[in-house]
Amino acid sequence: MRQQTQHTGGISRTEYSVPGTIKIKVCGMRDASNIEELMRLKPDYMGFIFYDKSPRFIEQKPVVEMDASIRKVGVFVNASERTIDEKRIHFGLDLIQLHGDESPELCYLLKQSGAQVIKVFRVDEDFDFQQTRCYQDYCDYFLFDTQTKAFGGSGKKFDWRLLKKYNNARPIFLSGGIGPDDVDEIRKIEGLNLKAIDVNSKFETKPGIKNIKKLSRFIEEIRQINS
Repeated sequence: MRQQTQHTGGISRTEYSVPGTIKIKVCGMRDASNIEELMRLKPDYMGFIFYDKSPRFIEQKPVVEMDASIRKVGVFVNASERTIDEKRIHFGLDLIQLHGDESPELCYLLKQSGAQVIKVFRVDEDFDFQQTRCYQDYCDYFLFDTQTKAFGGSGKKFDWRLLKKYNNARPIFLSGGIGPDDVDEIRKIEGLNLKAIDVNSKFETKPGIKNIKKLSRFIEEIRQINS
């Protein structure tokens, strides 16, 4: 893989000519037994949603011993710095995902806490990728999701061809209605600094409960792309 590293602000920036090893993030977890089942599949990231309007909202810390190799991601929508920091400490979050209209300044402040920051952008045909530029020095990753009235979890996919307009300044998580039948399309992705695939509603039996059999097959197929 050819790569070229540049430095912008305090974060090194790497641009990739082809995708690297694709990681897996499973979001919207909250049930302890379902979490234990998922941990056996060893996803790279597990997401917990702290937005009370989401059907996958998690309020209490699950009574389960987490696998330390799986990084915990807290998903927030227009929450205060104090609220995010309290949840980060209580739940032992490794990454903070900002899914609302948060400012670059908040991203900068959260990074000072030691957590990595993922800023979400909701994409449709009218999305201007120039919006990402003022965040790129203050975030570790960007996540591109489908533009809907809600903040994620719609099960709808956006046109991935739009990502050709993105400058690859930050590695990205790809989200939005990704399901078991999308592996071939993921395999075709080129020229994108793709960090991880983010899955949620297409693998559920009901909100917050994942179909482990479907996820097992999907994760295995994604990891075959990497081999």
